[in-house]
Amino acid sequence: MKNFPTTTKALGALAVAAVAAATLSACGSGGSSASGQIDYWLWDANQLPAYQQCADDFHAAHPDLTVKITQIGWGDYWGKLTNSMAGGTAPDVFTDHLAKYPEFLKTKQLLPLDDAVAQDKIDLTQYQDGLADLWVGQDGKRYGLPKDWDTVSVFYNKDMVTKAGLTDADMSKLSWNPQDGGTYEKAIAHLTLDKNGKRGDEPGFDKNNVAVYGLGLNNSDIENAGQTQWSFLAATTGWTTTDKNPWGTHYNYDDKRVQDVYTWWAGLIQKGYMPKLETTVGASMADSFGAGKAAINTNGDWMINQYKGYKGINVGIAPTPAGVNGKSMSMFNGLADSIWAGTKKKDASIKWAEYLASATCQDVVAAKAVVFPAIKSSTDKAEAAFKAKGIEVTPFTQHVKDKTTFLLPITDNAAKVGGILTPVADAILSGKSPAGSLTAANEQVNALFTK
Repeated sequence: MKNFPTTTKALGALAVAAVAAATLSACGSGGSSASGQIDYWLWDANQLPAYQQCADDFHAAHPDLTVKITQIGWGDYWGKLTNSMAGGTAPDVFTDHLAKYPEFLKTKQLLPLDDAVAQDKIDLTQYQDGLADLWVGQDGKRYGLPKDWDTVSVFYNKDMVTKAGLTDADMSKLSWNPQDGGTYEKAIAHLTLDKNGKRGDEPGFDKNNVAVYGLGLNNSDIENAGQTQWSFLAATTGWTTTDKNPWGTHYNYDDKRVQDVYTWWAGLIQKGYMPKLETTVGASMADSFGAGKAAINTNGDWMINQYKGYKGINVGIAPTPAGVNGKSMSMFNGLADSIWAGTKKKDASIKWAEYLASATCQDVVAAKAVVFPAIKSSTDKAEAAFKAKGIEVTPFTQHVKDKTTFLLPITDNAAKVGGILTPVADAILSGKSPAGSLTAANEQVNALFTK
């Protein structure tokens, strides 16, 4: 959510916001800093106002403690965080990600929270089912308290859909299969327009001169296990990223089912229905949608306000297409706040992390209608807040209610896995390699777990 850049939550250049008294210095927690100051990092600029309010409220309840928030865009966040840990200047508390925290466990950078959870009687059942368990490492210890969750749906340009003779009802009942793409591909083709006004499914369509693509493209998305772009299709075939989740030790990209998904997906580019991969470098899929250059984007709920914020774009939201198993599915991800093991303010950091995980703070986040908080009652309040803004979010929340979700894979070696798979997936989308090339790459990935 919010999770990976799309996503995933690549929200621009470095920005810093401080929630601190003017007399407090802004030093890293690894060095000398003003007494009572807690340094907290997050990456999502859209959520910054909500957490700034939480920080103000926390300070009011604990006058001796002040939170300094630093927001860093996703593209820089993890590198800066890792370097600050190595340099002893990491933030006391930071927003953590399921795909990232296994690496921090390996380097012993996270503080276990079990004693605090037990002592302060944190109710782990208040969170959406399964979220709390995701932050228990292979050592059986807890390294994060849930803050939110996310799922994926279809964003579409309602005016383009209407002009194409399609309806909201059509978009809500899309279906997909890897052979011909089902009604999902038919809609994508029909919504594609070349510069002469020919649609993708009409005679004379010029795939080399496209004005509006039926489906937007962010990247090959394999490092994110297809979170926002293809995972929801692959899951309907029964395919799973790893042998078990969490803490799988065997990847399954040698499976024909996921390779068929990649073959179909790459075929959209070859047909001119989706942008070429090289044109997406340095670009934003969402911004291209906002500029009217794509009719459909699949993306996570953390992007709702960005899509709804584009001027002149009438946005609809629909469920992911029903796939091979007849179900609309979505990857389920959840963020948490973790504490750096090197903090010199352990007790204060625990108080802040627990506050972030409480209904008091999560209700503030809910009221801002930006993401869905982890606490069940706060989720309900967020859904109501979105509806009050005229935004129908059922396509996102229904996955949780219907239990049509599957977890983002949590494994060791995530960075190395991505390093192996991404160039191969890029080559497939670029038409330079067949999807079967994933088999050899998968062997390299699995070798990482036998060393």
